[in-house]
Order: sequence, then structure tokens, then C-alpha cells
Amino acid sequence: MALTTTSGPVIPFRLANRKRKSDHRKSKLRRNRRRALTWLRQMALRSVLKISLYRRMPLKSISRLWGRFNQVDLPVFLRRPLIGLYVWLFGCDLQEALVQDLRSYRNLGEFFRRQLREDVRPVDATHMLTSPSDGKVLYYGKVQNGILEQVKGVTYSLRGFLGPQTWDTSVPLALTSAGHDLMHQSDDSYQSSLHLRPGNELYHCIIYLAPGDYHRFHSPTTWTVHHRRHFPGELLSVNPGVARWIQGLFNFNERAVYTGQWEHGFFSMTAVGATNVGSIKIYCDQELQTNIHGKQPQNTFFDKPFPQPVTLHKGDMFGEFNLGSTIVLIFEAPQGFRFKVKEGDKIKFGRPLGCTA
Repeated sequence: MALTTTSGPVIPFRLANRKRKSDHRKSKLRRNRRRALTWLRQMALRSVLKISLYRRMPLKSISRLWGRFNQVDLPVFLRRPLIGLYVWLFGCDLQEALVQDLRSYRNLGEFFRRQLREDVRPVDATHMLTSPSDGKVLYYGKVQNGILEQVKGVTYSLRGFLGPQTWDTSVPLALTSAGHDLMHQSDDSYQSSLHLRPGNELYHCIIYLAPGDYHRFHSPTTWTVHHRRHFPGELLSVNPGVARWIQGLFNFNERAVYTGQWEHGFFSMTAVGATNVGSIKIYCDQELQTNIHGKQPQNTFFDKPFPQPVTLHKGDMFGEFNLGSTIVLIFEAPQGFRFKVKEGDKIKFGRPLGCTA
């Protein structure tokens, strides 16, 4: 009798105790989840506020002032120490320069745009695509569903980057609204409307030019330029740290998009401006003026068709930055196309970038 009486209530008591502990753990887990979600929301809000404040900074005015400063002629006795300091800070290789005497450069701008000796950058002849510039490979690969990656995991839109597909029409030079034709078009349908050739894919590659790099850029292949589109945009920094921070960075920034054809179909090469890039100069397009005064309405661009397409051969000089920035290549190629670089690689102008298998 005592055993039965004693043992009777023991099982319910233990079950109740276990239930209380389980409920306590679940309650604690819910509280931790709520705290984590609150923290994530706060961090996201802070990030948005930081980006908003950063974009409100007068970066275009600062860049224009920097550009003017770079063009100020230096006294001969100051050229070697001041430009030499820049060489030391950013690791420039003077042995590659066509002119190695620093006293021959009247200002910093001339040194930024220095030419190289012809023998230091042989252009690879065996690969269909070569690097257009010195720099660092930020990202490369296939364009999927109209979305590109500026760095791993951070994306931007193909339709926002290139704008409406009017480059094959004879429109006059004009200021146009980019948003009107794209409002009701998805990223996926935008890519489909490029009408790639059967068996081809769309690829892209981003090369970042640091301040110490050679600042001229060249044609990466033989192609014909049919159209230029200039987005006035902003001048946010494009260094890898900022590219990881700001989603859609390249769609915000000033850029000159050149579109045309190469042996495999659609080809585009874009020079993207950045903070302290005083100007983008394109040798075959003297009308292009970048970093101009006055704020342009958002999502606007200037179009210029080339009635007589400009033919560029692999390795031809194409343009120059006044300081460092970024080159973006977007092109169609056969499905067997393979890149010969890796993310984060330092690459030199003329070196292999990719070829078909």
C-alpha cells in the first residue's frame, strides 16, 4: 500500500517538471529570436542611414576640385618629391613608364595618365578576350536572370546599368528618361530581349583600377562601337570595400556605356566614374564630358549613336581615367567560354581574360 501510494504521484510530477523546463527553454528561445531580429533590423536601419548620408556628401564637387588640383602645374623643383611621394604611397612601377623622369610631368594629372613602354604590355594573341586595363578582378561570370554581381553576394541590375535597349536606333543626341521604358520590364525579360544568338550566353567582368595602377584602358578584343550612353550619376567610391557595402553601386555612379558587336554578337564596355575621378576621356568620342556642373534628374542619360561605327582592334587605346576607377565588360559568347582569371586576381592590360573551350 505504501509503495503504491508513494509511487502514484511521482510520474505526473516528473512529467510536469519536464514540461515546465521545456516551456522555459522554448520561451527563452523565442526571446532570443526576437532580440536577434530586433538587432538585425537596427543594424539594417543604421546601414541604410549611413548609405543615405554618404550619398548626400558633395562627392562630385570634391572630385571636380581634386581634378583641378591635379592639373595645377608644379614647379620643377617640387615635381620629383611630390610625385615621388605618390609613387611611394601607391606602389607605382616607374620602370614601366615611357617617361621615367618625374620632372617631365608638369602635374599629378599627367603622371596619372602616363603612357607605358611598348614592350612591357604585350597583347596576348591566342585568347579572344584580353584585359582592357591594369587592375583587380572584382567579379566575373555569367549574367543570370538579368542580375550581375559587383562582388560576391552583392548585386546590381542589368537593365538599370545599360538602360533601355534603344542603341540600335538612330536617335539624336538627347537627354532621355531611363525609367520610362523599364518600369514594366523585369530583369529576366530585359536580358531575354537582348536576343542572344542560339547557343550563346551573356557574361560579365569587372576590373577595378586602384590609384597606383596604369590609368589608360584599351580595347579587350576586336569589335565595332555603335552607340554611347552617358549616365551623369553619382561619384561614389568603387573600391572593393564600398562595393561590398552598397547594393547596386554601379547603377548609381556616373558611367559611359559603349555598346556594339564583336564576332560572337553583343558587346559592351563601360567606364565607371568614382570619387576623385576628375574625368573620363574616350579617344574616339571627343564630345563626352563627365563630372559636369549641375545635378541631373535621377535615371537620366545622354545618348549618342555612331552613324559610322568605330572599329577597335584588340589592344587599341580606348580611353583614360583621371585617377582610378572601374571597367565593366558585358558581352555574349558561346556556352563554352571560360575566364582565365579568378576573383581578386591582379591583372595587367593585354593579359588573357577568357576564351572558348
